[in-house]
Amino acid sequence: MKMSDLRLPEGVSDRSGETADGVALDLADAVAGFLAARLREVPRASLVVSGGSTPLPFFRALSGKDLDWGRVDVLLADERWVEENDDASNTRLVRENLLQNKAASARFLSLKQPGATPSEGLERVKAELVNLALPIDVLILGMGNDGHTASLFPDAPELESAMNPECQEIVAPATPASQPQKRITLTWPPLRDARFTALHLKGEDKLQTLDRAMSEPDKVLEMPIRAFLKPGLQVFWSP
Repeated sequence: MKMSDLRLPEGVSDRSGETADGVALDLADAVAGFLAARLREVPRASLVVSGGSTPLPFFRALSGKDLDWGRVDVLLADERWVEENDDASNTRLVRENLLQNKAASARFLSLKQPGATPSEGLERVKAELVNLALPIDVLILGMGNDGHTASLFPDAPELESAMNPECQEIVAPATPASQPQKRITLTWPPLRDARFTALHLKGEDKLQTLDRAMSEPDKVLEMPIRAFLKPGLQVFWSP
């Protein structure tokens, strides 16, 4: 299967390429260009990224871009509730791969705060994000083969609340039974309202998941990625 085999929803852009490194460079160029334009207009810009292995070449490419990084707020769309020295920590991943080189001066807003559980740490997370200007400027999402994005998992008991269009909270705990760790996630409204949204994918299995998601777009709670398959989304995919 190739991206050209899919019929993307109207207004969703295909930014696929032949190699993961090539797509990562294209995404880094697009993000850097958008952030630079925002920084010419506003005092600070925001960049929300996702964890995992797929974004690593993107992180490294973006870290070398010539931006006024001291005016950029960087945060994760979600995080596992583990300490930063844990191999499962995406905070660690971002610090070691994105907040390097020229991007070392960016301000990182951590979703992992003190507390035994996400619920215990929730107020501290909200305090960490209190100065984050909304809407988010740039949002980079990933997608699991169950159709989750961020930590908006189909089997999370908190999903319905976090996906509510009227949700007033910027973050929510997520405790999906399918996952070994408890999590914290940005809720749908701040993610939905981002000015620039990219879905960064790698592998044929992700195209199969995307195809499944597009087949029944209204069943959002079954595959939360469906909520983002709207005009303006750019899909950066490589084999």
